[in-house]
Amino acid sequence: MEYNTELKRLILPEYGRNIQNMVDYCLTIEDKEERMRCANSIINIMGNMFPHLRDVNDFKHILWDHLAIMADFKLDIDYPYEIVKKEDLHSRPPRIPYNSGRIRYRHYGKTLERMILKANEFEEGQEKTYLIKLLANQMKKSFLNWNKEAVDDRKIFKDLDELSEGRIVLDEEQHKLTESKDILSRKNTNKNYTRKGR
Repeated sequence: MEYNTELKRLILPEYGRNIQNMVDYCLTIEDKEERMRCANSIINIMGNMFPHLRDVNDFKHILWDHLAIMADFKLDIDYPYEIVKKEDLHSRPPRIPYNSGRIRYRHYGKTLERMILKANEFEEGQEKTYLIKLLANQMKKSFLNWNKEAVDDRKIFKDLDELSEGRIVLDEEQHKLTESKDILSRKNTNKNYTRKGR
């Protein structure tokens, strides 16, 4: 009796030994057209093993890559896709540089800081006024995510002034932001709704 531990190690174990045996047999077929028919049959069987992945982009392409890998790139057929290269199989992807840009206020985040600087570039008018009000309210929501107590609008206006490099100055009397209690109660309502939905 043969044990799996004594057999050749599977290259892609998720397909099992029978598929690997089919691939090995396909390699022995001398006629190229027959070999291609066999490869197509193997691809169909491989696809049937994972029907839930059919909606994945390039599903067929992935299967052909896997076939080439299981054949150790020795299968001489006309692949319908450009398959992965053997040398690229174990190469590491290039390192993604870590963003070391300083965030002045972590609770607002880098994106909000960028949006404030972008708002500086808008020409004076109704659109800029509306955008600034949205940004100030978002700053207040972000602040309350970190600090569950109420926050004074003057703190938000001061931070907005600083983050905009002094180009957006809001007056407390003229600009009213959403009340802290309203933001917090809305957040609590959303949490309760999410829990009930589970």
